[in-house]
Amino acid sequence: MYSVGQSLVPNIDGIDLSVLISQGHQISFLKILLIVIGVFLARIITKQVMYILVGRVLKSQKYTNKKEENKRKSTLVAAMNTITTILYILLGMIAILYEIGINFSALIATFGALGVVLGIAGQSAIKDFLRGMYILIYDQMRVGDIVEILGKSGMVENISLQVVRLRDLDGNVHVIPNGDIKIVTNKTNSYANVNLDVYVAYDNDIDKIEKISNKVGAEIAKDPKWLEKIIDPVQFLRVDGFGDVSVKIKYLGKVLPGEQWQIAGEFRRRLKIAFEENNIAIPYPQRVLHESSKATKSKK
Repeated sequence: MYSVGQSLVPNIDGIDLSVLISQGHQISFLKILLIVIGVFLARIITKQVMYILVGRVLKSQKYTNKKEENKRKSTLVAAMNTITTILYILLGMIAILYEIGINFSALIATFGALGVVLGIAGQSAIKDFLRGMYILIYDQMRVGDIVEILGKSGMVENISLQVVRLRDLDGNVHVIPNGDIKIVTNKTNSYANVNLDVYVAYDNDIDKIEKISNKVGAEIAKDPKWLEKIIDPVQFLRVDGFGDVSVKIKYLGKVLPGEQWQIAGEFRRRLKIAFEENNIAIPYPQRVLHESSKATKSKK
């Protein structure tokens, strides 16, 4: 029997069940905490193991430099880490629900019905996921690459199985669903070209321009600041066209990926100085006026 002021939980053979229930809640909470810590530690350890394994796999592939290999490694590890994180969270939730005492048969039935609805509504998400796998498998782009996608250019900050995140020169971030990506123009894969057009006046000596230009390209390639970034020096390639007031000269060089813009700028700077020192004229817009014969007679 219960007495006034006593706990509603009965005593059995002198054992207070309220104490056992309280201890049971403490044990459940401790187990849940251990599950959370286990998921967190497993995620960290798995990431480190993946980084080592991916590094060993990539050693069998050929890359132009260490930077390219590291970009590929970081991209794959980031994507795989997303997958394993989702997996560990799901396993952790299942373990917690089991510890709480949730009826899994009813829960599975609920998730089954919900899965049908989500499967119909989430077709675009599935498309994004599959396209994301395709991008990673075929190495279309990596974190750190400069790419153009759907008219948006920028550096790849993140590649997930759902979206690609680009940041342009203005600092704007473009988030593009993987399912919308049809063509990727990667401007920093393996190597890049310095592709320049320079216009000079018609009365210049083309052979002299070729000699001066190649000298400038060779000097940049020997400069310690640029030496390791240049594969083939920027050189005179050909006379590429004739304009109204100028001759178009094409220059081409081969450099490490991502360095083409800086080296092109340095080549232009030094080429301008060399042209000025050697009296090579760069044309200015000109306008020729023709006076009619009637106007000439009226003046007379």
